[in-house]
Amino acid sequence: MTVLERDVLKILAEDARISHKKIAAMLSVDEAEIKACISDMEGRGVIVKYTAIINSEKADDALVEALIEVKVTPKKKEGFDGIAKQIATFPEVKAVYLMSGAYDLAVFLEDKTLQQVSRFVSERISTFDGVISTATHFILKKYKIEGSLTEKEDEDYRLSVQA
Repeated sequence: MTVLERDVLKILAEDARISHKKIAAMLSVDEAEIKACISDMEGRGVIVKYTAIINSEKADDALVEALIEVKVTPKKKEGFDGIAKQIATFPEVKAVYLMSGAYDLAVFLEDKTLQQVSRFVSERISTFDGVISTATHFILKKYKIEGSLTEKEDEDYRLSVQA
């Protein structure tokens, strides 16, 4: 990866809506070069998607979010990939990660109700051949999402001191 690509990615990670013209000015590079650089990274799959980070707690239609720990018996020839790819196809699933440690896959999902999340885990994930066990953790409150704090800090905040 080139220095230019790294610089462009850093800028886009902070604000994906920024124009090619502004990026070019920030990096003292021709706008056409920025456009070509971004297009190339999109084509190679370096840039996967442009999206808004939404704090669902403040949205009118807040969803129930959960982290599902999944223990798996890896299959011959495909290892963990087969089950991970199957789980990733469901629209409720927002992310799937292969993990080291006590469990194999971390599955982040969203649904409308606690019951729907529970049903998804019991009727879909748990039924896959090779799934040994699951543990569901419901997200109660978010403090930071994708590097951004969810609440602005109160400038007058002071710790109370008692004598």
